[in-house]
Amino acid sequence: MRTGRTTGRTPVVLTEPGRRPPSRVTVRGRLMTAVVALTAAAMTISGVTGLALQLRATDARIDDSLQRAVAALRTSQQDGETLPDETRVPWTSVQRFLVKAVEARVPGEHEGMLSWFNGAVDVRPADETRAIRLDTDAELLEWLRTVDPDDPRAEEPRTVRTSVTEYRLVAVPVRLEADPGAEGLFVLASDRTAQNAGVWRIFLTYSVVGLVALVITSLVAWFVVGHMLRPVRVLRDTVRRVTESDLSERIEVTGKDDLADLASSVNSMLQRLERAFGSQRELLDDVGHELRTPLTIVRGHLELLDPADASDVRATQSLALDELDRMQRLVDDLVTLATADRPDFVRRAPVDVGRLTDDVLEKARGLGERRFVVVARADVVVEVDAQRVTQAWLQLLANAVKFSAPGSVVRLGSEVADGRLLVWVRDEGPGVPREEEERIFERFHRGQADRVQHGAGLGLPIVAAIAAAHGGRVFLEHPPPGAGPGVGFVLDLPAVGLVDGESEPFVLVEPRR
Repeated sequence: MRTGRTTGRTPVVLTEPGRRPPSRVTVRGRLMTAVVALTAAAMTISGVTGLALQLRATDARIDDSLQRAVAALRTSQQDGETLPDETRVPWTSVQRFLVKAVEARVPGEHEGMLSWFNGAVDVRPADETRAIRLDTDAELLEWLRTVDPDDPRAEEPRTVRTSVTEYRLVAVPVRLEADPGAEGLFVLASDRTAQNAGVWRIFLTYSVVGLVALVITSLVAWFVVGHMLRPVRVLRDTVRRVTESDLSERIEVTGKDDLADLASSVNSMLQRLERAFGSQRELLDDVGHELRTPLTIVRGHLELLDPADASDVRATQSLALDELDRMQRLVDDLVTLATADRPDFVRRAPVDVGRLTDDVLEKARGLGERRFVVVARADVVVEVDAQRVTQAWLQLLANAVKFSAPGSVVRLGSEVADGRLLVWVRDEGPGVPREEEERIFERFHRGQADRVQHGAGLGLPIVAAIAAAHGGRVFLEHPPPGAGPGVGFVLDLPAVGLVDGESEPFVLVEPRR
């Protein structure tokens, strides 16, 4: 990269031709970042959600076990003590009731149980192979001393954290009317940390497997995205090779996806640009040729002019003015074609087509010694640009006069059919060769007769531009077999704003005198 002169405070940076401009992040990199980020986010969300659901399920299972234990304790308290003869008597000792309650329950895995009487541990399960030792946790015992027996939430499961572990427990107050003044607690706790350890192990395994899967997915996505973006790289390289002087590059289209459509669209754009640049170059060449000839003629006669010879001066003046008029017409036609793509080239307004037909007929009489005949007249009102339609219509009539014999009939007419306004001209001239039908509406194209009469080849292109600006077209019609020589040109326009009425044939034969 070379740095040019600076203007003011802003440096002008020049990039060497053909050198690839610097880029920080490629499309492939952005897509890979998006794929990896979305995949990682999805795996993280699913993993964390699964972990939360499993932890909640574990807590629900623990709470259910604790609540069933509380319900069994209260049922046993209401039913009373069972004697050896299978009779039941009310409990008379809080301490004995707690001892029997502890002995009656077999603690599960990661569960602990004890009875708390008179501010100290009274009894714990005899089978401690599966149970956890609650009496060895000094912080838990200290917490039990703070339990309020009158707390309405005392029988509900709660979480207690100590330096040893995290418990999910119930501390159920026990009182008996037969043993007034005695209070105790039935404590059943589950090691929540140990219960959730399995869930955390599964989550850790999931995280490792997910990380490996993310790496594999990233590698596969790198190659898949690269393969998918290959048409984009081909498009980029093709566009870089395209220059103003060489627009022949095309992209190979494979597949039927969006990228294939993009490649086809770019090929179409390059084809249009190639035609446009080719037409531009051809236009410049033709304009240069058309202007060079009259300038050469005028210059040559001026150089040979004898100022002392009055007749020579008058002849040279007449010739120079004639050539200047021809250049003026050429410039006017080029200006018309140059403005044909502007939105204000056509200004629509309601127009009486029948009256427009009569006006064109009157203006056509000055074009040459021909018999102009109106064979159809549309008495309708449509929205068109009357001046532009008149310009195109008169151009077709002038073309008919140009290629027909003096005294021959030139027919014109207007009609509405299927929502279209048709304005046409037919002559009795030699017609248009089949091989030139496709090119007669091209700029500066001239048939053999045109070359003889030194035409510029812009008349029919102007007609085509006016038709296109109205959303219509102009086309050529040959007479049916046996109908004699001649050719017809039809200006086909949309009948926008058609008010009422149908085309009515109206014949007028009036020879030129």
